[in-house]
Amino acid sequence: MKIFNNLAKKNKKVIYSYSRKRQRFGYVFISPWLIGFIVFVMWPLVQSFYFSLNDIRLRPTGRIMTFVGLNNYRDVWLKDMFFIERLLAFLISTMLRTPIIVVFALIIALLINSKIKLKGFFRVVFFFPVVIASGPVMDELVAQGATTIPMMNQALIMNILNTLLPELLVAPIGALFAEIIIILWYSGVQVLIFLASLQKVDPTLYEAAKIDGGSGWECFWKITIPTIKPMILLNTVYTVVSLANSDQNDVIQLIYINMFAATRGYGFASAMAWMYAIVVTIVLLIVFIVLKDKKDKIQAVKMKGGVYK
Repeated sequence: MKIFNNLAKKNKKVIYSYSRKRQRFGYVFISPWLIGFIVFVMWPLVQSFYFSLNDIRLRPTGRIMTFVGLNNYRDVWLKDMFFIERLLAFLISTMLRTPIIVVFALIIALLINSKIKLKGFFRVVFFFPVVIASGPVMDELVAQGATTIPMMNQALIMNILNTLLPELLVAPIGALFAEIIIILWYSGVQVLIFLASLQKVDPTLYEAAKIDGGSGWECFWKITIPTIKPMILLNTVYTVVSLANSDQNDVIQLIYINMFAATRGYGFASAMAWMYAIVVTIVLLIVFIVLKDKKDKIQAVKMKGGVYK
């Protein structure tokens, strides 16, 4: 018995030392990412939050900081006349643009996933704008009017919208027609994500459904959509984040303007950025709650011994 006990202890020591060694190698492997995350993400977040609690003025002698507490956050909502207006415009435009981008990406992914030639070429075509149309290039395209459809009569569309919709919705919907091409350019990543998820769907499910008399429309709603629903949530979240951080976003431009304004400064701009980030986080939580798979709720209820109705 003593021999077996000694062998068991030695095996435990070997297994323990091996697991510790794997953990050390794991930390070494992810250490570049951890260092980059701390230096380029965590530290700027902490610094911006500290700036938001101060009134910062730039002088020839350096940066002068005066602690003001939460006054900057209060002034963002009470003293800035443009923040609420542009924030509402962003929320409405995001609510309108996100479904268009996600649905367009799904349609293109379905077409590319069908039996056609040159699939790789079409993937490059729809992803190419994501690479080139960013930053100054996108600003120049917007300035040159390259993001609109030439045959579209903008004035006529705006007149029709003014007669049919309230004033709050006229500008965001009009912007959809004015920038319809640039909106569709945001769908490149989403197309690839949908395409990857569609290629993972088991083809035998479609074959069994067709044997039972299921049409293509029924297969789409009862097989394709439930299978790729997690990717719909992922693409929706990605689209909201992408629109929220776009250079064409009026709220982002307002933050830039306040950052270098003589009467505002870094502190006020940092507080505005944090308020904007909180609003975007709330939007993402709403998206997650709306698009979350009900299977998670069913499993949670079953684990608690309840009955899901």
